[in-house]
Amino acid sequence: MSEENSRRNFIKKAAILSSGAIIGAQNSGIAGDTDMNIKPIKRTRPLGFQWETQDPFLFCVHHEDDYPAGNEKMGPVSGIEGRNLGQDFLVKDGYRMYHGKQVPGFPGHPHRGFETITVVREGMVDHSDSQGAAGRYGDGDVQWMTAGSGLQHAEMFPLINKDKKNPLELFQIWINLPAKDKMVEPHFKMLWSEDIPNYVYKDLSGRKTEIEVIAGSVGGYAAPTPPPNSWAADTENKVAVWNIAMEPGAQFQLPEAGPGVNRTLYFYEGSGLQINDEQLQNYHAADVDGASELNLTNGELPGKILVLQGKPIGEPVVQHGPFVMNTRAELQQAFTDFQATHFGGWPWERYDQVHDRNKGRFAQHADGRLEQKS
Repeated sequence: MSEENSRRNFIKKAAILSSGAIIGAQNSGIAGDTDMNIKPIKRTRPLGFQWETQDPFLFCVHHEDDYPAGNEKMGPVSGIEGRNLGQDFLVKDGYRMYHGKQVPGFPGHPHRGFETITVVREGMVDHSDSQGAAGRYGDGDVQWMTAGSGLQHAEMFPLINKDKKNPLELFQIWINLPAKDKMVEPHFKMLWSEDIPNYVYKDLSGRKTEIEVIAGSVGGYAAPTPPPNSWAADTENKVAVWNIAMEPGAQFQLPEAGPGVNRTLYFYEGSGLQINDEQLQNYHAADVDGASELNLTNGELPGKILVLQGKPIGEPVVQHGPFVMNTRAELQQAFTDFQATHFGGWPWERYDQVHDRNKGRFAQHADGRLEQKS
């Protein structure tokens, strides 16, 4: 099979795997009920591979893979025999290859109409896109990409270390764009780990809660500004992405977000979390009342919580795979445009492009601007 046919098959598979077709108005889940007896937790649910979100978010995926040492091509040194390469989403030997056939990750694929926020907790990601931009980021870095009118990009997970394992943990969060901004010029911004503020709070017992402020603000700490056309760029939309780490038994009061703000807590690591007087089990999510302060008490193990919040966009959502629009006609036009233009084509040698093993963290933007990190 040619590389072009292989890429087309990948795009078809990606469309199926990224939640199929969703048509209708996104549930706003508006907080701030006037009933003073409202419970802080509206709904709970167990977490799977793909996490359900509330408007303005579309979904979140938690990738956690224990990759082995890398070979000369930065693929798994242990080999890839027995895997369903190109569609490997089952954990085998502690990791997945996803759509990668040599290096794990997601080869070149298109997006239109929304943004991706890629929060890399551990490991490295190699970025390449149809505008000729590139980058390598990880170990606490965040890439915030506005797909806008259309962009192809690759997200590969190079196994850089030859003599030890290459663990990877990241969140990829999809946040919607309102109709007025769906066709803006594509853009990405790096939020380097050195620039992301950490709010540290100690309770009366000296137990620590630490919050990475990726979007929004808390405790007097404000995140770096998001891309200019993002729903998060207007502070009135109260968008927040916080990654919270709590010591065993730590207590923290999460301030209210305000009426009309959707807020979800994803308790992805720990032994139990008390929210006011209710318990949330490990690896569960809770949609909570955004207009209420929440008293959080962690369990017996270190706990980690991802918080996603924001005022809802409240517009119709029509999604199929990598395209998120407001109408069926716009969705069809996205497919037609991609077939005709490939959103600028693909200027790289491979659709699973990776960068030199010895290259550090960097971002090469489409306008020629270079950010180089250690």
